[in-house]
Amino acid sequence: MAPPLTRRILLRSAMLAAAVPAVSATAAAAAVPAVSATAAAGAVAAALPPSAAWSLRPFGLEDVTLGAGVFAAKRRLMLDHARGYDVNRLLQVFRANAGLSTLGAVAPGGWEGLDGEANGNLRGHYTGHFLTMLSQAYASTGEQVFADRIRTAIGALTEVREALRHDPAVLSTDGQSGTAVENVRGSYQYVDLPSGVLGGATEVTLAAWVKPTHDAAWTRILDFGNDTTRYLYLAARNASGVPRFAITTGGAGGEQGLDGTAALPLNQWSHLAVTLAGGTGTLYVNGTAVARNTAMSLTPAALGALTGHWLGRSHYASDPVFAGAFGGFDVWSRALTADEVAGLRSARAAGDLVSYAFDETSGSTFADASGRGLTATLRRTWGGPSHPGFLAAYPETQFIQLESMTGPDYTRVWAPYYTAHKILRGLLDAYLATDDDRALDLASGMCDWMYSRLSKLPAATLQRMWGIFSSGEFGGIVEAICDLHVLSGRAEHLALARLFDLDKLIDACAADTDTLDGLHANQHIPIFTGLVRLYDATGEARYLTAAKNFWRMVVPHRMYGIGGTSTAEFWKARDVIAGTIGATTAETCCAYNMLKLSRMLFFHEQDPAYMDYYERALYNQVLGSRQDTPDAEKPLVTYFIGLTPGHVRDYTPKQGTTCCEGTGMESATKYQDSVYFRAADGSALYVNLYSPSTLTWAEKGVTVTQSTDFPREQGSTLTVRGRRTAFALRLRVPSWATAGFKVTVNGRKVEGTPAPGSYFTVSRTWRDGDVVRVTMPFRLRVEKALDDPSLQTLFHGPVNLVARDSATTYLEFGLYRNAALSGDLLPSLTPVSGKPLHFTLDGTDFAPFFEGTEDPTHAYVRRAEPGIVFGNHDSGVANPAKTDGTTLLDEVWAGAPFRGKPRLVARVRTVVDAWVAAGLLGAADGAKVVSTARGATYVP
Repeated sequence: MAPPLTRRILLRSAMLAAAVPAVSATAAAAAVPAVSATAAAGAVAAALPPSAAWSLRPFGLEDVTLGAGVFAAKRRLMLDHARGYDVNRLLQVFRANAGLSTLGAVAPGGWEGLDGEANGNLRGHYTGHFLTMLSQAYASTGEQVFADRIRTAIGALTEVREALRHDPAVLSTDGQSGTAVENVRGSYQYVDLPSGVLGGATEVTLAAWVKPTHDAAWTRILDFGNDTTRYLYLAARNASGVPRFAITTGGAGGEQGLDGTAALPLNQWSHLAVTLAGGTGTLYVNGTAVARNTAMSLTPAALGALTGHWLGRSHYASDPVFAGAFGGFDVWSRALTADEVAGLRSARAAGDLVSYAFDETSGSTFADASGRGLTATLRRTWGGPSHPGFLAAYPETQFIQLESMTGPDYTRVWAPYYTAHKILRGLLDAYLATDDDRALDLASGMCDWMYSRLSKLPAATLQRMWGIFSSGEFGGIVEAICDLHVLSGRAEHLALARLFDLDKLIDACAADTDTLDGLHANQHIPIFTGLVRLYDATGEARYLTAAKNFWRMVVPHRMYGIGGTSTAEFWKARDVIAGTIGATTAETCCAYNMLKLSRMLFFHEQDPAYMDYYERALYNQVLGSRQDTPDAEKPLVTYFIGLTPGHVRDYTPKQGTTCCEGTGMESATKYQDSVYFRAADGSALYVNLYSPSTLTWAEKGVTVTQSTDFPREQGSTLTVRGRRTAFALRLRVPSWATAGFKVTVNGRKVEGTPAPGSYFTVSRTWRDGDVVRVTMPFRLRVEKALDDPSLQTLFHGPVNLVARDSATTYLEFGLYRNAALSGDLLPSLTPVSGKPLHFTLDGTDFAPFFEGTEDPTHAYVRRAEPGIVFGNHDSGVANPAKTDGTTLLDEVWAGAPFRGKPRLVARVRTVVDAWVAAGLLGAADGAKVVSTARGATYVP
């Protein structure tokens, strides 16, 4: 069922209707594709009010439709994942934390499960990513399935927050007979019994029906004690996996115990009983004695008064909480006989000290049938949230512990504010996509909760927290909070955003002091996107200055050819590229966040370098990070992209549900977000990327359609449809387009000199049907590692080409052998028929980096030009080199392009004369070189 038509939907529909008033019905249909009410709902809600500080405005995802091509193909794979994955699996960890039914769903595992890395301390983050993906998918396609999934998630998270605001409630389940109480794994709930349960007994029988659902060691069925010195407990599993009862007044070393002989089966009911009397203890499992100890001198009376009487919780803080169900618990002040214990399996009998049937179906308490009135209470080990806005998939404990930490330990605290950011971002995107006020309320509540915590802390504590590796990581939370502030207008939200200022980093970057060496890359990149948004909100110049300077510390000084950055997640020294290449280079999240920062900076300053980088990283690392294989269960996105020779990409990294898979889901559903921008005053349209797409510019009443197979096609055709309107069309001239960039309008060349790394402007009053043709010939070029010029990566236009070879050492290639007069190195390679952007060289295949295969690849190769060759004619002379590694051929071809063969020959003669004069080349060899250059035939 389609959502109701909101005010925003109706406004959007009116804008679309007004877009083409002066064209025929046929032209109108071509200008504005049919938009359903559902699509409009996704479209209209997707725009956040832009900052007044921006000189440009983005278009919403709903305004730009992708056409057939590499982006649409990659997105289709991710949309299939978005449609096919069960969102209840993602919600499982949230529902469990709130003690709610998980509806039988199984948590995703990996980083989203209790058994994942660092005990699942990051769980919940992936749900935020998934919400953002769904929101972007809905905005882009209007498919109702995405809106339905968003509303399912928002409804569940609303229920989770409400449950967390109250004492935990009984979750009933089927028992051995009748009902029982379920303790969901991850709920951190236990049953708290009143003091006096044991009554100072000198003899005792403890009996319980349990159904464990997890095999963790040392989970307690019961634990009565004061601390880790005086206690008695019954564990479902000890270190050997069998039940254990123990009693002690001297800690673990003084335990008197009973160990079972076999593990309790999971997901089945078992009856356990322990009797203590006359120095003998007996452990029963399902009515059968499995252990007896005649040297158990301790009794409950020997323990004295105890303060904690718990079912499901241990006095050892590191022990897990019991996961499963309780079907009954009884305590007698005597030792039952073996027959009596066996009879408990078929007939319930109430203990005289305490007796709980656990047949309640609501509330938070359990009645005692012993006649002593010892009502038990369901509690959380961590108490409960400090603020009603708290929302997470784990207790508030990590946030609390971070405040006293002085060093990293992600097994205790793993970036809780990072996870909060992902959830917050997902909620905001869900609100903007669906207009669901519940999502905005959840987001606002989260920020109110964070402000209530952080605003009370001393500034020094905050600085220490944010400077801790991993544990103090907070991702892009500042950007998200600033976005919320735009919607809420509340001063506390802006104040909260500023509480995340990491002054040491901001001040260094604002002063253009590079301190990035040794920092965790992805912990810091999103900080700067947040600083730009803080500048938007406050006008404080140091925020924007720091972000601009930071960007230039990464690009190009810590950037690999594909646009990625970081090695093993960290930055190394400035300008060290070859020296950092390894199997764990280029974390995918880093590219995602660098794109966001580049885009944000471009809104403020139209430096084409930002969009050159955007194209580089998007068309190479980001596209190449997604495997070209459908999979409903996994997003198939890399974590690292190793740049070592022969590296094979891993599209199912670590244990799954990682940060990079999350950002990869987002990237693949917003490919079109930066293809077009418009000037704030509507006077210009920026075409930043060449990609098959259709822009609906409702305010101007026009559509602009790019028809191209770029980057397989070396150009693009833009068709303007709609009403007559004036604006400047600003076409990006890529920095690699060093020759032949040409623009025509309706077949006529537009005069001007397009400069590489700039925007070429066509200003006119546009009419329906105007056609703009952009031609940009690709050339094969190399980019050299800053610290090792012989290590190079190949590009054909914007496309990084990788050699496909299983060798694990750098491959050596020469490229000057048939270089064109233009300087293009492509003639040295042989095109593969029928496979655009595929080539061979010396029997080795070269292919686009963006192809998501599992072939072993070489992103960098070793350049080797041992002999002087022109036009495939070998002079027989070795190619000499200077002490800095520059060869004679390097100097010759540095003069390209050449307008004709005579110009090249003249260049060769000049270089040869200089090298002969410097004693670097013999005169006779020099003559051979010039003669070979003169006799060769060249590609233009």
